[in-house]
Amino acid sequence: MAKLTDVVHALAEPIAQENGCEIWDVEYVREAGTWFLRVYLDRADGVTIDHCEAVSRALDAKLDEADPIEGSYVLEVSSPGADRVLRKPEHFERFLGEQVEVRLYRPVDGVKSLVGALQNYADGDVTIETPNGPHMLTKQDIAQIRLYITF
Repeated sequence: MAKLTDVVHALAEPIAQENGCEIWDVEYVREAGTWFLRVYLDRADGVTIDHCEAVSRALDAKLDEADPIEGSYVLEVSSPGADRVLRKPEHFERFLGEQVEVRLYRPVDGVKSLVGALQNYADGDVTIETPNGPHMLTKQDIAQIRLYITF
């Protein structure tokens, strides 16, 4: 049986493409007792509210028709944002050399968060170059990796 997020991704991808977007990620999470189905859109020149609205309306109808989710949930369609979370191998490949923030489950060298240039990604393990030198981090140590934006 396919994962729910994979089923939703397959339903959403043609709708996103019709609207000039691609699916960055899909997540189904429970927060404060409510289930949220979040579909993140990406587009080379940016995602607008109009893109989100068009995809949301069409996807809502498609989800009602396919009915892959039991019970109630809130559908949210949005951009992943400038500080987007990197989850998939293609995300890491696309942003090699860019600044990322790596949040860790437990401290490494006394810190639980490192910022540096993404140098390598292999099966969930990453190497980042920080001002203090390179850090090789294993998948089991990493809680989250997101793009790091400097203003």
